Amino acid sequence: MAKLNWISDGNLNAAVSHLLEKAKAAKSAAEKEFGKNVIDPFSALFEIAAFELNYDDWKKSETARQAQKTLQNHVGEFHQRILGSVDGWENLEVGNEVDLANHNRKIIAEIKNKYNTMKGSDKSGLYHTLDDLTMRKSSKFRGYTAYYVTIIPNRKAKFNKLFTPSDKSKGAKCPPNELIREIDGASFYDLATGVTNSLKELFEVLPSVVSEVSEGKLSVSKEEVQQFFAAAYGVLEKPR
Repeated sequence: MAKLNWISDGNLNAAVSHLLEKAKAAKSAAEKEFGKNVIDPFSALFEIAAFELNYDDWKKSETARQAQKTLQNHVGEFHQRILGSVDGWENLEVGNEVDLANHNRKIIAEIKNKYNTMKGSDKSGLYHTLDDLTMRKSSKFRGYTAYYVTIIPNRKAKFNKLFTPSDKSKGAKCPPNELIREIDGASFYDLATGVTNSLKELFEVLPSVVSEVSEGKLSVSKEEVQQFFAAAYGVLEKPR
């Protein structure tokens, strides 16, 4: 029996394995490059003192922090891989104007991992890209609904609304367009899979998948990390 009924075990395991490899590479690079990037000596001094750390503990913490910044860039790619493996969806890979497409449902999507991944000043650029893709006569995505997806939103409430960011070049908000929308990650997962609480389902199986693909070498307690999911998304609606 499949771990999730909306993605094959093979695609799920492959996406998790890929991200774990990226995480290992980020950690290795941070260790090798440590000290090459200028470290704020004042921050280091006060962190060691105020956080009551010895030098080795501080260095381990700082290395993890540097690796984490790189890893977070790949987590968005992880979600793109997962969603692109759902039946009917296509992962358009790096270099395309958007991340995902579903031609049968006439949907395209740009995936960002966290609400602060994209600067406010860059959002108008995304809007104009999506507007061009959905409205230009020669576009293969003409008439599609375009979603700007924030996997981790800045608040727990779900939303699926018009995307009208501020356009500083014009001193006004971008005009509303029913085909250009902004949506939180949990809602988009449900929209993409047709399964209620699919993002929560994914999160709950990940610890066992991590253990499986690493042949038991890596582990994480589902109970310990569950609090972070609840803090990010709140209590999701119960399946009907």
